[in-house]
Amino acid sequence: MKPTLFLLAAGMGSRYGGLKQLDGVGPHGETIMDFSIYDAIQAGFGKIVWVIRKDFEEQFRTQILAKYEGKVKCELCFQSIDALPEGFSVPEGRVKPWGTNHAVLMGKDVIKEPFCVINCDDFYNRDAFMVMGKFLSELPENAKGQYAMVGFRVANTLSENGTVSRGICSKDENGCLTTCVECTKIARVDGTVAYRKDNKEDGEWINIADETPVSMNMWGFTPDYFEYSEAYFKEFLSDPANISNLKAEFFIPLMINKLITEGTATCKVLDTTSKWFGVTYAEDRPDTVARIAKLVEDGTYPEKLF
Repeated sequence: MKPTLFLLAAGMGSRYGGLKQLDGVGPHGETIMDFSIYDAIQAGFGKIVWVIRKDFEEQFRTQILAKYEGKVKCELCFQSIDALPEGFSVPEGRVKPWGTNHAVLMGKDVIKEPFCVINCDDFYNRDAFMVMGKFLSELPENAKGQYAMVGFRVANTLSENGTVSRGICSKDENGCLTTCVECTKIARVDGTVAYRKDNKEDGEWINIADETPVSMNMWGFTPDYFEYSEAYFKEFLSDPANISNLKAEFFIPLMINKLITEGTATCKVLDTTSKWFGVTYAEDRPDTVARIAKLVEDGTYPEKLF
């Protein structure tokens, strides 16, 4: 069974402004996700699923889905703040979405095969899709608890225009993930990569090595992941600390750490030669456009993708 590519596209991209997922950066107006989808198809993925907000479904279908008709199977699912388990309600004053693992949960009814989760606004490069596609396609039938992530070197994932969010990872002697800690403020400070302690604006800068593996939210799962996530989300919502904190988020690394700690699952850290780039900030856009143009010029991508 060919794996599915699952794109997280429900965010507005507040730091960038507007629907950055629909911003054309290729020579013919291609979006970053168009290049990801092209790479995924080359790597053997057989279906594309997006999680988006219901209010821009029409624009998304017109601008994005239409170009893939007849080329690859496509599905949509929707994330909303009130998509909660029975018995739970949105806390008063809560406006922030519930986070990346909540977004993943929205795909449970349309994804029945091994799948790769990515951000739609990150340019991962083809090798990342090749190594993930190989891992997922080689899993035993009905495999459970055998997950993976593509590990990028943190120095290859920074923006020159502000801090970035990354999951800082460590792994064991078998190359399996042991911890993944979401750090929302990472940058190069005085020549050294560092992150803010406790993700606070005024937190102490903690230095890390350039080659430290980080998650760029490129994960490989099997469908049993939805069951684990659904159960743990109920625990998350039952914690008074998460309800009183109107910005608390149900991150993928939170779920992964729990499953690893319990011994329920393993998560292989896959090496890649890929170097990330993206449009975290509006100021990142010119460099991204230039890099993509060079890849087209070099023949890595055709002049027109679809």
